[in-house]
Amino acid sequence: MIFKQLNKTPCKTYLIGSETRKEVTLVDPVLQFINEYISLIESEGLKLTHIMETHTHADHISGAGALLDRTGAVYVMHQNSSVRCVSYRVADGFEFHPSGIHVKIICTPGHTNDSICLLLSGKILTGDTLFLDEGGAGRTDLPGGDPGKHWESLQKIMKLPEHLIVYPAHEYRGHKPSSLGEQKKVNPNLQSRSKEEYVKWLSGMELGAADWMIDVLKANTTCSQDPQAAWIPEGTPSCEVKGTISHETTGLNVSAISVAEMQQRFTGETHDKTLILDVREPEELKEELGVLDGAVNIPVGQIEQRLDELEKYKGKEIITICCRGGRGHVAASILLKNGFTKVYNLTGGMTAFRNAEKTR
Repeated sequence: MIFKQLNKTPCKTYLIGSETRKEVTLVDPVLQFINEYISLIESEGLKLTHIMETHTHADHISGAGALLDRTGAVYVMHQNSSVRCVSYRVADGFEFHPSGIHVKIICTPGHTNDSICLLLSGKILTGDTLFLDEGGAGRTDLPGGDPGKHWESLQKIMKLPEHLIVYPAHEYRGHKPSSLGEQKKVNPNLQSRSKEEYVKWLSGMELGAADWMIDVLKANTTCSQDPQAAWIPEGTPSCEVKGTISHETTGLNVSAISVAEMQQRFTGETHDKTLILDVREPEELKEELGVLDGAVNIPVGQIEQRLDELEKYKGKEIITICCRGGRGHVAASILLKNGFTKVYNLTGGMTAFRNAEKTR
């Protein structure tokens, strides 16, 4: 069986298929990467026979419409989907063999009304119905979302074999896929709650989907192939609960700072006047890129709720840092919006910083 995750971004696209038949299916393709997908498929002598989406996406422009036009593959979604160019619509429990592999459809509404999970041999592609570890699951405040239905969908998943490896449509923190049994232990959305308790818990955290997400949904419903069809902020965990940030915030003019300029800040007395704010997730700080001495860590998704912790630094220069710069830009925008005036984002993030160290 062919099984690969293709993207290096939080949006995950899976290539699945048959080694013997040399046929493959793309699950949740992203428009900006379709040329890469096609090149890979052609270079390995494969044929794209199907395109499947686990739901109508609200955080990126789907590549399904463009792939449909370019390859003629069969485009599969749930029967509740309003996406206009879908070729084949499936229902709960439907079993078939796209690209020569067995797939069972599990209808899992809640994040959206057309959400499905794909049950494969030893694996489950959960879309936004279930994420990994503390990422929990997809938000339920999008059009068609419903926390009560989401609880019901999770009960379906909980009854599946615990050895299944969970592969979500998003991973914002760098977690590796793990078993459903492990997720039952660590995932907050899989902890024991009645339906009423779950609805109350989840509804109490939601803020309402950002306007730009509604624009993305409209673009995907009409099968847009325009990468500029909707404004999409970079580096935010948009499909998580509380994951969105407004256009007003992200559109602010953020000053960039290079690695060389930042290093100059840390000479002599300047060090005491500058704060490094690392906005990655705590788990990322333990990985290869490491963390800079003295940095304060507040993940980008928590900054608006923890601004009081940064009040004492308002008179200092603040340099935001993430992996490559996207989340740092968002964090800097939030600070500017809330009255912090000396804010800079490190161009290229920790990746650029470590690369500069190698060239010294």
